[in-house]
Amino acid sequence: MNNSAPDTATAPHATAYTPLPIAPDVLRQLRDADDAGRSRAGHVDHEGGSPLRCCLRAVAPGERVALVSYAPLRRWAAETGAAPGAYDEQGPVFIHADLCDGPAPERAGYPFSRAGALRTVRRYSADGRIVGGRLLAIPAAEEQGFDEAFAEAFADPEVALVHVRAVEYGCFHFEVRRPGPRS
Repeated sequence: MNNSAPDTATAPHATAYTPLPIAPDVLRQLRDADDAGRSRAGHVDHEGGSPLRCCLRAVAPGERVALVSYAPLRRWAAETGAAPGAYDEQGPVFIHADLCDGPAPERAGYPFSRAGALRTVRRYSADGRIVGGRLLAIPAAEEQGFDEAFAEAFADPEVALVHVRAVEYGCFHFEVRRPGPRS
């Protein structure tokens, strides 16, 4: 997956930074055993509305989902060789219980964005250490609010990765990686 800032002429969404879902190979693992070592149990969500981290959209009523424990920084560290130490958090996230197609190419904006909602934008260095963060009260201009928070984070050359979490429950929503050079 290309983790650089999208070319706005061909981008599938109109955001300055790319929100990343949980990677397909990690999803396969989580569907067998989550990051706490438990077998997952899928269920039908009759009401819908919970945020899915596999495809970055809300659960539709009647979909089969699984609530799994996920350690996003640990998974990123395994890819990059970082050693997050005590910053290796794990927590609950919803994913489809069965394979899904990932984020829809026509998706617009940042996932789980709602004006007035509170998010933490947590910054991590290349070695997996937390280097700061900020509270984001999502403004009416939702995309602009996120774009500004990410630009502020990546203005610090030490920041390699940003996690967006809900304030209410601390749940991981998505990650954004430092944009690479455009080709």
